[in-house]
Amino acid sequence: MSVHIELPTELRPLMKRPLGTLYRGKGRDTVEKFVGELASPTKLISVGDVTTFHLLEAGIIPDICIVDNRTKRKPVSRDVSDRNRDKVYEEVSVDNPAGIITDELIKTLCEAFDSEKLLRIFVRGEEDLATLPVILMAPLGSVVLYGQPDEGVVFVRVTEEKKEEIRVLFEKLISKNQNTELDKIRRILDGHKDP
Repeated sequence: MSVHIELPTELRPLMKRPLGTLYRGKGRDTVEKFVGELASPTKLISVGDVTTFHLLEAGIIPDICIVDNRTKRKPVSRDVSDRNRDKVYEEVSVDNPAGIITDELIKTLCEAFDSEKLLRIFVRGEEDLATLPVILMAPLGSVVLYGQPDEGVVFVRVTEEKKEEIRVLFEKLISKNQNTELDKIRRILDGHKDP
């Protein structure tokens, strides 16, 4: 049986605020605004089709990209879909419905962070909430980039302080979804390999 964390309605407004620095703009122009901040991250992770597309178009190859072939709940253009299937990536697919974080997604992320391969995680469903476990599980010094609809790209540098901020948010999610199986997810998110 699959275990998952569901985002309660009352916590949805929390997900609309940027979890890092918002770089306003569209397309490649936005990438140009933060490219100097990238330096050499431990891992570079992009969440979202449009963000991934513009990074790849700018010659920036994320270590892990998480896409679902949708933007604002509509299919992405063929150009975006084709570009995001860059041949440098090994692809893994996971099921993750909208408004939910599944244990399958979390286990896939755990394996992705342990791998040295460039990975494209294709989500059947929706990838929007993947940003939360990505920040928690990414090595310190990583950078997570994700789109803020109609505004730009959010740049998150993974620090202990940022991880703690996300842990607090996750505890709210888990307490709303209380279930003994969720303790396994909590352990993985806290860095334990075997739940």
